[in-house]
Amino acid sequence: MHGYGKSDNSIVPEKLSNKSVPTRAERAEGSGLAKSNSFQQNRCRTQGRENLQNALERIRQAANRDKRQKFTSLWHHVHQVDRLREEYFNLKRKSAAGVDGQTWEQYGENLEDNLETLSCQLQRGSYRAKPVKRVFIPKPDGRKRPIGIPAIEDKIAQRSAASVLQAIYETDFQGFSYGFRPGRGAHEALDALTVGITGRKVNWVLDADIRGYFDTIDRKWLIKFIEHRIADRRVIRQIKKWLNAGVLEEGKQIQADEGTPQGGSLSPIMANIYLHYVFDLWAVHWRKHHAQGDMIMVRYADDIVAGFQHKSDAERFRMELEQRFQKFNLKLNAEKTRLIEFGRFTSERRESSGEGKPETFDFLGFTHICSKTRAGKFVVLRRPMKKRIRAKLREIKCMLRMHLHAPVPKVGKWLNSVVNGWYRYYGVPLTFDVLCTFRRQVAWLWFRTLQRRSQKSRMTWRRMHPLINHWLPRPRIMHPYP
Repeated sequence: MHGYGKSDNSIVPEKLSNKSVPTRAERAEGSGLAKSNSFQQNRCRTQGRENLQNALERIRQAANRDKRQKFTSLWHHVHQVDRLREEYFNLKRKSAAGVDGQTWEQYGENLEDNLETLSCQLQRGSYRAKPVKRVFIPKPDGRKRPIGIPAIEDKIAQRSAASVLQAIYETDFQGFSYGFRPGRGAHEALDALTVGITGRKVNWVLDADIRGYFDTIDRKWLIKFIEHRIADRRVIRQIKKWLNAGVLEEGKQIQADEGTPQGGSLSPIMANIYLHYVFDLWAVHWRKHHAQGDMIMVRYADDIVAGFQHKSDAERFRMELEQRFQKFNLKLNAEKTRLIEFGRFTSERRESSGEGKPETFDFLGFTHICSKTRAGKFVVLRRPMKKRIRAKLREIKCMLRMHLHAPVPKVGKWLNSVVNGWYRYYGVPLTFDVLCTFRRQVAWLWFRTLQRRSQKSRMTWRRMHPLINHWLPRPRIMHPYP
């Protein structure tokens, strides 16, 4: 079943070549391109991009062909100027600057010379990773989440290294792992969980959360895990430099012995590698050798949901998982980790025993509820979490007040993008009524804001309705049934 076994990456084997990508000197041979010949320039860049993808494809094929192979020559793929250029153009152009103060536009003013210098430094091993600028963003529960902002050159080099590592580890990662992986996202994880609960013998659900995961990763274990596949010491050495670069918080440089800075391009793939060895492989072995009944698993980054046929399996799995995590410096968040009765027959059992309605659990912004269709068929009802809705409405209200006297078209365009973004994520089946309510609440906040623009406001609902119909898109379901 999709989402519950290993990834079926069937790739035709091909011999791995260290000459897969032409060198800069080889590309420079021959006649140069005229600046006015844009067609040839575009074609040249397209061919360069194809060569980069072909090199990654050959790495993928080699990794898939031999699961125990260690790669000894990868560094030339990382510091190649063409790949660095490609990763530069893949960066978010409006993202904040790191400790170097350089923005995307400023770095691009002298792009080729900057990339050539960066490539030479990486090749010689003289490149020094810069501290990560740490900022804090508010979370829906009132706490603050630390986010790291690397310097622009660290972003480019990390993305280049991450692309090469991704080509190798995508052939190893398990099918139930969805976070920070190409072609997989939150909705694929949500659909896999829904299909698993409705289609398998699931009566109990363990909703597990790791406390401070990115800040508690044991770096020594992480390097050992990476060395299972990577034997190129230059790659390992540069990863250590990024891990040990420290963070800059309010002008003070802070060194940490554990964890990976959030916000870096390399952090997601390293987090997945760590849990691949700590949890994924162990969980697959546990399901195969210890589970007495049916069992499903879905993991998105550090959020884990496991379904069990028997309660005894669920309790034993949780106990042994805590012991497993302790060995690798991880702990389950006791406040967010819960074992509940949940499944096709839960409602009938709890009703007959007088225990009330089944409990619910939250996963990736949705509250999952045991429900039934009009025909009486069991269905997992997914509703946007109430605290997420309240937090978003508070954010919109605050922004509307900050731009109280901004032109109506400007505010309307911004609200249009906000509401459309809400639909794109939360527009799953059976949420149409929630989307309608959210749109009405946004319209009400906008109406109240326009009324406050003047003590003699002439804004009425009769004048407001055309603005709502023009700027606030109507609700629509964006994702089909899984």
